[in-house]
Amino acid sequence: MFNKDINYDVLIIGGGIAGQEAALSLAEMDYKVLLIEKELSIGGKMIQLSKVFPTLDCAACITTPKMSETARHPNITLLINTEAESINKSGNDFSVKLVQKPRYVSYELCTGCQLCETVCPQVIEDEYNYDMVGRKAIFIPFNLANPKIAAIDIEHCIHCLRCVKVCAPKAIDFTQEKIVSEISVKSVILSTGYQLFKPECKPEYGFKKFPNVIDSLQMERLIAPTRPFNSILRPGDGKIPDNIAYILCTGSRDSSIINKSCTSDCGNNPICSQICCMYSIKQAQLLMGALPLADITIYYIDIRAFGKGYEEFFMQSKSMGVNFVKGKIAKIKEKDDKSGDLILRYEDIATGIVKEAKHDMVILSVGVLPNKGISELFTNEQLELDSNHFIKQTDAFLNPSITSINGVFVAGAACGPKDIPDSILSAGCAASEVAAYLTTQKKS
Repeated sequence: MFNKDINYDVLIIGGGIAGQEAALSLAEMDYKVLLIEKELSIGGKMIQLSKVFPTLDCAACITTPKMSETARHPNITLLINTEAESINKSGNDFSVKLVQKPRYVSYELCTGCQLCETVCPQVIEDEYNYDMVGRKAIFIPFNLANPKIAAIDIEHCIHCLRCVKVCAPKAIDFTQEKIVSEISVKSVILSTGYQLFKPECKPEYGFKKFPNVIDSLQMERLIAPTRPFNSILRPGDGKIPDNIAYILCTGSRDSSIINKSCTSDCGNNPICSQICCMYSIKQAQLLMGALPLADITIYYIDIRAFGKGYEEFFMQSKSMGVNFVKGKIAKIKEKDDKSGDLILRYEDIATGIVKEAKHDMVILSVGVLPNKGISELFTNEQLELDSNHFIKQTDAFLNPSITSINGVFVAGAACGPKDIPDSILSAGCAASEVAAYLTTQKKS
């Protein structure tokens, strides 16, 4: 239970895989940890994935035990639906202003029975499944959510009170308001993760214009064990696709994006996002298992198979029949026959010839962008960012979790694109640095 009078040893901002790993490592060392997550459940992006590369282990099977351990550890206090509004350093301690948004459902009383979802008449788009299916105005974020407690989307609630009538423990509470708290902590870990490039900022690719052009996380949801449909279907017409294309480096290493006057949502990403090649290859292999008759083509500029077993994973996909085309996609358009099929116009880099190819479904392998705004939390200290707006590592080789503020550390993809193993290693590094820092402070 959260107690604002406790002087916590460390505040961890972000409950993804890196934040959980850092929290558990420090909690096992008997430090008092406060972990806050802005969403309705911990798990981050990893809980949305199907499998992990290159082993093809189940992502949920790895993540859910860690989520459960994090939520139940006696040295970890978990605050969901909560954001840090400001952080002020005073001496060696940090004064943090927290804002917990109302859920309109009692944490203590809700049993997660989902009867309220059954009777709710209001259906809206489900952001967890990237708007491909619907959810109710009162909902549990996803089946593996932790905590598994309902929440009311108050903007879409029509106040019919049907949920109130069926809720036996009387957990619905429309009187809830946001809770503002001031706490003191001795150190901070920033594990705020990343956001993905918004493919609508490449209008020539037709995302949201053509329904059978989707992004890579939408495809992750389509092939995940907790997928919204029983089979992999085209969003446009429900057809099972048999000729699928991937476009790598969507929003990464792209001068046409860099030179545009993009909004903050579009981002500005001249670097390689590191994970796009491998997650596309992973999805291609999973698709070949799910749709054995489908043809899969990956259009790429370069393949970055840099980790342990990654090159072998890449070569395995080629031997399975995935077609790799070294080409730059210029434009995507729909065929004129109302079939929903798509025509890709691209430059074949090997020959220098402009070609066209027909596919019935296209996946945009979007790149990684920094989560902006984290540096603005600090009121009397300057958190330095690197040239790409990720949190700057002051000594990336010897002390990669150290930031420009003494007592503030960084873990996971908050300091740059990382795959899951590197994010976990980064979290372990941050936890060890925090432990060393707190030991030094105790002696001084």
